[in-house]
Amino acid sequence: MAVEQTPAQAGPQSRIHNIGYRSYDGPRLGRAYARRSLYSQSLRGSYGLGRSVKSKVLPMVLFAVMCVPAAIMVAVTVATTANELPVEYTNYAIVMQAVIGLYVASQAPQAVSRDLRFKTVPLYFSRPIETADYVRAKFAALASALFLITAVPLVVLYVGALLAKLDFTDQTKGFLQGLVSVALLSLLFAGIGLVISAVTPRRGFGIAAVIAVLTISYGAVSTLQAIADVQGSGGAVPWIGLFSPITLIDGVQTAFLGATSAYPGGVGPSTGEGVVFLLVFLGLVAGCYGLLMRRYRKVGL
Repeated sequence: MAVEQTPAQAGPQSRIHNIGYRSYDGPRLGRAYARRSLYSQSLRGSYGLGRSVKSKVLPMVLFAVMCVPAAIMVAVTVATTANELPVEYTNYAIVMQAVIGLYVASQAPQAVSRDLRFKTVPLYFSRPIETADYVRAKFAALASALFLITAVPLVVLYVGALLAKLDFTDQTKGFLQGLVSVALLSLLFAGIGLVISAVTPRRGFGIAAVIAVLTISYGAVSTLQAIADVQGSGGAVPWIGLFSPITLIDGVQTAFLGATSAYPGGVGPSTGEGVVFLLVFLGLVAGCYGLLMRRYRKVGL
């Protein structure tokens, strides 16, 4: 339809074109494609890829901070022809737990807080994607990002150990144990970070809350363990480790991966006690997933 002005009317001619609606006859990629796309976008966002330069600075700096000590250890081992690495593969993440906690605090709110703040979550659910798809994609993306930042330094250590001509069998065994350890850590830290961040749309509040939970729990547990060790209550030291994420991972890897415990006095849980640690770990991961599902069911309404 076109409407034109008569010559007697002032002003330029105007036309209204009714182009109607056009149907889409292409392929319908469905939920799996949407879930993969959300996972990929969230994983890239965890390192600032596809975002502004300012968004890339902190994750890349933290990634470098995680890798540089490993490179220095390798250089020292090669230069001194030492018989072993300064730090075990399973203990590297424990030593660097402050950097890992800072990474979780900075990237977990980035993964979910903006969707809550700008109320875009219902838009996701208006497409062929459900609450479980959204939660799984975000959970898997942050866990994968954490696995990268914790596993790459172990790769540096492993390659350096082989260059230093350390025993191949021992190094491979330790490297694989370290990968299992950081995989468990990545799942737990990702779940805790996302649950805390999903409570508030304010990114700053989410960052402060994640840092507080990870730092205060570790500080309190370490202090109580040290007090128990000094007072001769060594049997209580492992059980106190249940109340902090990083000490919980320490207990699991000590019981089942043969790692040297970072607990005061080096007293870690036995295999029997480790079963309790493993059950608590699985319960926390499942609980974080369940809390995220409940949260986003409410948000998506």
